[in-house]
Amino acid sequence: MQGLRILIANATMATLTGTETYVRDLALGLLRRGHAPVVYAPELGELARELRGATVPVVDNLAALAATPDVIHGNHNTEMLSALLHFNAVPAVFFCHSWTDWVSAPPAHPRVLAYVAVDDTCRDRLVCEHAVPEERVRVVLHAADLERFRPRAPLPERPRRALVFSNNANRWTHLAAVREACARAGVALDVIGAGAGTQTVSPEEVLGDYDLVFAKARCALEALAVGAAVILCDAAGCGPLVTTGELERLRRLNFGIRTLTERADPELLLRELERYDAADAAEVSRRVRAASSLDAVVGETVAVYKDVIEEFNRLPPTDPTEEARAAAQYLRWLTLTTRRRQAEYESMLANSLTLRLRNRLDRYPLLGRAVGRLAGLVRRSGV
Repeated sequence: MQGLRILIANATMATLTGTETYVRDLALGLLRRGHAPVVYAPELGELARELRGATVPVVDNLAALAATPDVIHGNHNTEMLSALLHFNAVPAVFFCHSWTDWVSAPPAHPRVLAYVAVDDTCRDRLVCEHAVPEERVRVVLHAADLERFRPRAPLPERPRRALVFSNNANRWTHLAAVREACARAGVALDVIGAGAGTQTVSPEEVLGDYDLVFAKARCALEALAVGAAVILCDAAGCGPLVTTGELERLRRLNFGIRTLTERADPELLLRELERYDAADAAEVSRRVRAASSLDAVVGETVAVYKDVIEEFNRLPPTDPTEEARAAAQYLRWLTLTTRRRQAEYESMLANSLTLRLRNRLDRYPLLGRAVGRLAGLVRRSGV
């Protein structure tokens, strides 16, 4: 089989989330192997421009794509179903990247012949919540681009600089607890992420400057590949310092939500920080680099594509009525999910402190106008 044309369908390529950087790395890895990746996402941004600069086609409308792909790689349900409807004779693989996100719920469709989970937690979501047959599910763990994330100099005996590496880090999530723990330990702390307004498209350029990183999932993997000690931590909670004793278990869980079992608490974080061991962290990094190369994961992914294409070619043509009913079932699910999320948002808004305060001020017009003028002065002064 010659090089494959793979259509990668993603919800967005406009920000710098884990799935978007996954698509960037996968597409570049496929291109290096002689394949022809094409990325589809309704929203495009900086990573899309980076891919186009590397000669990977990126489109925000499937009508722009005249060439029929050999296989569809779906990371998110609506975009994958859109691709299946647009290319009505192409098989697909669905990749589940999240235990919680609604966009990662797997759609059932006759031409989706394989499902890939990025960790054991996502595998459980597929098999135990969405009735995906176990024989249709594979686990392909995430990788780090080892050419981008180069090893740092040896760690000091005690950590001097720490980094919170998370798009979710802000004053309302886990950042305050991490700041307090680091302050008590005498460790300087920086933050990289959208929530703090310090997002970067090139974290590999700065990760090597930090001895200790607070992160989860892909961010944790990349920090480990560089050689930092890592404490698993994010808005969902906190987990342990990654050590050689627990590396394999935590890796199978993608250093993700199933590992974040504790509340973000300064005492807990300080306890994990005090377990810092430069020699053990160096061995963790060595093992991560040996087992998590992007090239190996691209190879595993291509093997899934080929299996799906070969199976599809052996099967009789799919029934258009069955496909239409599958699409109808997905639209029903999408409608119910959207309504539920809208109700949750409206409930949150109705119970928000801001709305309660505004409603109270409406009862006292003079006070409301005074507060409004004060808010205007604050905005103009830049405070």
